[in-house]
Amino acid sequence: MTTWEKIKPRGDVFMWMVIFILSVWGLLAIYSSTGALAYKNNGGIVEIYLLQQAALLTGGFFIMLIVHSIHYKHFIALSKLLIWISYILLIYTLIFGIEINGARRWINILGITFQASDFAKLAIVMFVTRELARKQETIDDFKKTFLPILGHITAICLLIAPENLSTAMVLFSTCLLILFIGRVKIKHLALIGGGVTVAGLLFFTILFFMPEKALKGRMHTWKNRVETFGKVETDPDKTYQNDHAKIAIATGGIFGKFPGNSIERNFLPEAYSDFIYAIIAEEYGLIGALFMLMLYMFFLYRAIRIVLRSPKAFGALIAIGLSFSLVLQALINMAVAVNLFPVTGLTLPLVSKGGTSILLTSVAFGVIMSVSRYVEEDEPEIKDENSKSNIISSTEPA
Repeated sequence: MTTWEKIKPRGDVFMWMVIFILSVWGLLAIYSSTGALAYKNNGGIVEIYLLQQAALLTGGFFIMLIVHSIHYKHFIALSKLLIWISYILLIYTLIFGIEINGARRWINILGITFQASDFAKLAIVMFVTRELARKQETIDDFKKTFLPILGHITAICLLIAPENLSTAMVLFSTCLLILFIGRVKIKHLALIGGGVTVAGLLFFTILFFMPEKALKGRMHTWKNRVETFGKVETDPDKTYQNDHAKIAIATGGIFGKFPGNSIERNFLPEAYSDFIYAIIAEEYGLIGALFMLMLYMFFLYRAIRIVLRSPKAFGALIAIGLSFSLVLQALINMAVAVNLFPVTGLTLPLVSKGGTSILLTSVAFGVIMSVSRYVEEDEPEIKDENSKSNIISSTEPA
């Protein structure tokens, strides 16, 4: 068997189509939305960013092919190593992280700059699914099974939260969903969910009453974003991003201004990342914006189909966990653009301009497609085994 035969795309063809469409659409959106950035940094040569994004997506596609060719059962052993590496990277980020746009989220290792939280998201989802798959017999035991898993989830999210609160919240929600699908008792999940809700309300209440001088780190940003959300402000500087995102969506209308004709790309500071959905709505209109939303939802639907067909708990849990994490991130990015959610800084998977985050996202897609591939390949064998057992049982004497 040749190398290409081993890694060529297999599994759910519709999911591969969604990945391809989003990637190509992302290239068009990046080419259209980086004009102001190019003018500021390199004299207006937009093609540089287009080629960078194309190179990253091409590299990401090959990563998907390689990862999806590996049977998902091999990720079980790997997940335990990844979770401990995540702890090291997150602690290193808090101490020695590189500050960009007021947040210390990036680290540089061997000349490669990336967000440790992107790595940790993948690691914790794989670790939680591994533990749930291994401990299905003791899943109702609060102390023996639930608390150890919750401890790792909480520790990872708390390490991410100081510099990236939105990612920590999305990750915690994703892990709770995985625990729910993994048959953890509802009362255990309700207890944790209620506790986190009360703690969150208490935290933000204290945050609002704290004097400005006492606020440290990202607290200023969190307070400002929540205070200005859904509130009429007399100071346009506080709602600058949201205002221009609304203008982009409103002027796009139903059919849009067509690719390359955006006006608001020259005003939105993060038009190519956090607010790229607003630019898509401006250029492709309501129809295009809804179509992109449906692409992500269709991907999640196909992932649910994998879960229903997967004979192994680990495969089902990791497929739905990673899929939900990616789709939830996309939904929050879209909700921010249309002012249904406070500004978070979450990007649109495969569409927003990115660096190593695209490569790590590609790993996640590759793992999902690995489950899809091997579920399909294992189905004939399972059916044969079932048919043989039926024949044997029917020929046994009464």
